[in-house]
Amino acid sequence: MKTRTEYDSMGPIEVPKEAWWGAQTERSRQNFKIGGEKMPPELLRALVLVKKMAAVANQRTGRLAAEKALAIQHAADLLLKGENWDEFPLVVWQTGSGTQSNMNANEVIAHLANQKDLTVHPNDDVNMSQSSNDVFPTALHIAGTFVIERTLLPAIHEMVSVLKELEEKNQHVIKIGRTHLQDATPVTFAQEVSGWRSALEHNETMLANSLTELRQLAIGGTAVGTGLNASKAYERAFIEALNEETGIHFVGESNKFHALANRDAVVYVSGALKALAANCMKMANDIRWLASGPRSGLGEITLPANEPGSSIMPGKVNPTQCEALAMVAVQVMGNDTAIGIAASQGNFELNVYLPLIAFDLLQSIRLLTDALHSFSDKCLKGLVVNEARMADLLEQSLMLVTALNTHIGYDKGAEIAKKAFNEGTTLKEAALSLGYVTAEEYENWVRPEKMIGENVDDYL
Repeated sequence: MKTRTEYDSMGPIEVPKEAWWGAQTERSRQNFKIGGEKMPPELLRALVLVKKMAAVANQRTGRLAAEKALAIQHAADLLLKGENWDEFPLVVWQTGSGTQSNMNANEVIAHLANQKDLTVHPNDDVNMSQSSNDVFPTALHIAGTFVIERTLLPAIHEMVSVLKELEEKNQHVIKIGRTHLQDATPVTFAQEVSGWRSALEHNETMLANSLTELRQLAIGGTAVGTGLNASKAYERAFIEALNEETGIHFVGESNKFHALANRDAVVYVSGALKALAANCMKMANDIRWLASGPRSGLGEITLPANEPGSSIMPGKVNPTQCEALAMVAVQVMGNDTAIGIAASQGNFELNVYLPLIAFDLLQSIRLLTDALHSFSDKCLKGLVVNEARMADLLEQSLMLVTALNTHIGYDKGAEIAKKAFNEGTTLKEAALSLGYVTAEEYENWVRPEKMIGENVDDYL
């Protein structure tokens, strides 16, 4: 491999000749050959954007010459448009502040910005008014905000719309409700679906609320939170430029010591992601239970047959989208645990688990976004309701006896249900045999269509 010699404060080092990065990136590449997990593209885009906004702010405050500022902005735009992320070869498992990835961005941008009569220095120019310690948390918050607002929230909204359509189509379908995996009183299938839909709507609200914290940025805190080598005017100019560029209302964190040392905003967001994962797991499990069978399970719904389900059993179809969504939920919950532990490990003026936190947060958002789109498209949109099966199971249920509580009391109702179960008869036969109701009373009182919410007052 052909190389060129690059220099940093530690001396010379050989770098691949065609690479855009410099000495500090190369040292990290050689020193941290751990795993294969690279910095997420979402974070790299945010890092480059931070460099662009810093150049704008430094120019506006008079610290950076216009020609250098414009060269840095142009280089950043080339990266944002071309997405040359191969020039960012560093793994997650590096310094806990993300310093080497910050320098990777500085070196690549300086390489692109350097022109015949212009020398842009990665530290003095691209990193002006900055430290890795405020840049990396800022990029993390920007990246998280972007992908939640622009990818995850739309994916949730899409699924909510699909579930609303499923509700509207099944207002009339009455089925047996279940608690503890045992028969309960009737519901409509629309009501059951509404529980899934409402859960996701709550998740939308939780995520939106959590973004209030994530939109607060550490920029301007520099190394330890004092803002050394940066000015308040620079911070204001950076935030102003960022908001103009993105259309999102970011603000500067008022206490930079907190902004550098604590990652509670990410923990908050990750908690909202975990809540979404929990609701997705619950919905996926409900759906695969309802689709169990097709002849030896509940069989109340049928899922799309997207692919063969077995390498040995012909004709078998499995709830694969449910399983994929459930596995994503487990991964998100695991990521949340890792983020929580990592966030607790800030020492004095800096948290040094930043690359791990960034990787896990952005993976959770990406996985949930993809899984929700897949589940909506490949499962929910093709779900078929088996009304006859629902009606059959409803008719057989012993819990319809609950409708008699207000007329004959709980104890007599329990006696009817037990007698019907033990003797294998219908509820009506058991009730008439015990003499607790007449046939006419039973027909008037045990009516599933009046037990589903809108008409329950008819029993009182």
